[in-house]
Amino acid sequence: MTTHFITAEIDLQENPLKLKQEIEEKLTPYGKPLRWAITDVDESKQKVKVEAIVTK
Repeated sequence: MTTHFITAEIDLQENPLKLKQEIEEKLTPYGKPLRWAITDVDESKQKVKVEAIVTK
């Protein structure tokens, strides 16, 4: 098992539950997310920056 640090941009969702689901779907191709955090929100572009640790 190896761990990887991933950074991704996700479209901002109005519903927090949909945002959580979108983040987890975006991270799944890289491996199983161990933890993730929203580190930046760009309201003008309607994007959030997510940093995550995944295992493969």
